[in-house]
Amino acid sequence: MRTVATMAFVAAAALSFCFPDFIVFRVTQATIWAIALLGLVILCGVSGQFSFAQAALFGMGGYAAALTASHTMLPPYVALLLAPSVGFAAGYGLGRVASGHSLWTQALIGYALAIAFPQLLRWRVIEHWTGGVQGLSVDSLVSPFAFLSNDRWSFLLALALLAAGVWMVSNLVASRSGRALMAARDHDLAASAQGVNVVHLRSAASGVAGACLALAGCLSAFQFGFVGPTAYNFSLSVQMLFGVIVGGMYSIPGAIIGGLVLEFLPGVVASWGKGLSALLYAGLMIVAIVAMPTGIAGTISRLGKFFPLRMRRAI
Repeated sequence: MRTVATMAFVAAAALSFCFPDFIVFRVTQATIWAIALLGLVILCGVSGQFSFAQAALFGMGGYAAALTASHTMLPPYVALLLAPSVGFAAGYGLGRVASGHSLWTQALIGYALAIAFPQLLRWRVIEHWTGGVQGLSVDSLVSPFAFLSNDRWSFLLALALLAAGVWMVSNLVASRSGRALMAARDHDLAASAQGVNVVHLRSAASGVAGACLALAGCLSAFQFGFVGPTAYNFSLSVQMLFGVIVGGMYSIPGAIIGGLVLEFLPGVVASWGKGLSALLYAGLMIVAIVAMPTGIAGTISRLGKFFPLRMRRAI
C-alpha cells in the first residue's frame, strides 16, 4: 500500500504539468482541504471526539502566515513551521479542556472558540497587528525555479506536505498510541482501566488535528493572498465536517476524497441548480451522508470486499 500511495503522489505531481495554471490552482486548494481533513480524521474518526473549532484553528494558521509576512523580515516559509506549532499548542490546550467531557460539551466548547475567534481578531488592542475588520494581505509563494510557475510550485509544495501528513497519520494510527486512541474511542472506561491516559491521548490527538488544520490554513492564506475575520466563520467548521463525513472519517483516503468533494462539487452543483444551487448542494450532502454512513471511502472499501467474494462464488 505504501508503494501504491507513493506512485499515486508521484503521478499527481507529474500530471500537474499537463494542465493549465487555473486547474492546478483548484487542485491545490483541494489538496489543502485534504490536509485539513486529515486532522479531522484523527480527531473525529480515530479518537472519536467532536469539535466545531476547526475554523478557528484553520484561521490561526492563516494569521501565522499573514503576521510573519507583514510584521517580520523572516522568509514566508518560516510560517510553514510556525503555523503547525501554533495549531498543535492550541489544539492540545483545547483538548485538555474538552476531551474529558461528553460529545455535546466538546461541541459547545469548540463552537464557543469558533464564534470567539473572529471577534478576537477585531479587538482594538490587537487590531493593528491583525488588521481588524479589513484583514491582512499575504504575498503568494514565489517559485524558486524558472521552469515552475507560482501556481504549480504551490501545488507541488502542498502535495509534498500532504504526503508527509499521510505518512505521519498512517504511522500514528498503526502505532501503540493509535490503538490506544481507538480503544478509548470504543470504550473510554475500559481503556482507562487498562492504564490508558484517556485525557492526555485525546488532547494529543486534538493537538495533531490542530497542527494539520493550521498548516492547511497557512497554505490557504498564501494561496488566496488574504486573511480576514469573515473568512474563518462558523460555516467553515460545518463545511469541513461535511467534507470529512462524506469522504469518510475513518480512513486516510476519506480525507483526500473529502478535499476533492469540497473543492469541485459546489461548482458542479452551481451549474445544475442555477438559483437553487445552495439548496441542491445541501440536499446532495444529506443524501450522501444517509446513503453512505461510512463515507465514500468506506463504501468503496466495502464494495471492493463484496465483489471479489461474489465473483469467487460464481466461479
